[in-house]
Amino acid sequence: MREARLTLITRSGCHLCEVAKEAIERVTAVTGDRWVEVELNGDPELEGEYGDRVPVVLLDGREHGYWRVEEDRLLRDLTAPRP
Repeated sequence: MREARLTLITRSGCHLCEVAKEAIERVTAVTGDRWVEVELNGDPELEGEYGDRVPVVLLDGREHGYWRVEEDRLLRDLTAPRP
């Protein structure tokens, strides 16, 4: 099984996080990539790093975007050849 390329950092009770999950599910339905969700509540390191910018999308461990998932951009970046 392939490792998850996408990480979605969320906070409980976050409406934008629910919208982001739906967007990521649409994109990964096309690409077949796996993704994981990480909740930052109670994690001081994540809260310090991302604070109120949730949801945050990480692609291959690097920040790809926050607050809204740019589906076209994410799809393009997931399907681009990796160096």
